[in-house]
Parts: sequence; structure tokens; C-alpha cells
Amino acid sequence: MRTLKKWLLRCFVAAVFLVAGLAAWIALQPAGYAVERSISISADPEAIFAQVENLKAWDNWNPWSKLDPAARVTFSGPPSGKGASMAWSGNAEVGEGTMTITECQPASLVELEQVFVKPMAGKALIKVMLAPEGSNPQNTHVTMRLEGSNDFMGKAVCLVMNMDEMIGGAFAKGLGNLKELSEAKNHRPGK
Repeated sequence: MRTLKKWLLRCFVAAVFLVAGLAAWIALQPAGYAVERSISISADPEAIFAQVENLKAWDNWNPWSKLDPAARVTFSGPPSGKGASMAWSGNAEVGEGTMTITECQPASLVELEQVFVKPMAGKALIKVMLAPEGSNPQNTHVTMRLEGSNDFMGKAVCLVMNMDEMIGGAFAKGLGNLKELSEAKNHRPGK
């Protein structure tokens, strides 16, 4: 009986050290993160900007809107530009949160604050940056960047989930959709 108690005590002490070690390792992970993807689009910055500064237009190219077509989405504030806001609540893939345009510079920058409620609370900054590419005014370099900071739980989740692959893949798909949409509008007869 005494041997069993010693063995159980040793197992308990080892488990405490393992949990403490894991917690320390998680705590030492970097809090800040950034995910960025870029694409070249054969359309002028103004045409692309019109799709980015209007949150209702995001539905046409944003891949998350396709994950739950039944999600409840509401818009508030001005129809586009600084102060425009949307709130959504959907299935487990899209979660629940808000997105508000906090900065808007015509044909060059749209900055948004994104606040998630579900599946995990958090806040991030999204920047969509547009810049002329080369000497042709019909070519635009578009970059989408997400920046944020993780708390302890976020750091733990990032140990098993690759944020760059997860978010970056969706950004790449969204930028591809934006390219297709913008170039189709740019090459429409009569344009």
C-alpha cells in the first residue's frame, strides 16, 4: 500500500511539473501576430476601392460570407467609408462579431477593427492597402493584412493551429475573388 501511495505521489508531482512547464512555454510564446497576402489586379484602384470601402459589397468577394449563407448580418452607420459597420452571427465556421471601418483613404487604404465574440473572443485590425503597380494605372497591387495580439488562451490555440495558414488561405481566396470581380467589371463592354 505504501508503495502505491509513493507511486501516486510521484505521478501527481510529475503531472504538476508538466502542467507548469506547458503553461510557462505557452506564456513565453509571442503575443502579437500578423497575416498578410497580396495580389495584382488589372483594374484601377478606384474600382477596387469601391468594393472594399462598402461592407455590403464584401459579400461579393469575402469567402467567409459563403461559409454560412444563413448568417444574420446587420449594417449600421454610413453606407460606406469611415464609421460603416456590420455585425454578424452565424454557424461555428463564421462565429459572431462586428467589423467597423476606422480609417478610409480614397483608392489607397481601408482599415477595419474586427471584434469577435464567438467562437473565441478577440480583437484584430484589418488593413486593405491599394497601390498602383508599375507604370500602367490599370494595375493595382492589393494587400490584405490582419494584425492582433493573443491572450494566454489564444497563444495556446496557436500552438496547435497555424494562424497564417488558416487566415492566410482565406485572405488569398478573398483577394482572388476580388480580382475576378474587379477585372470582370473593368473589362465590361463600354468601360
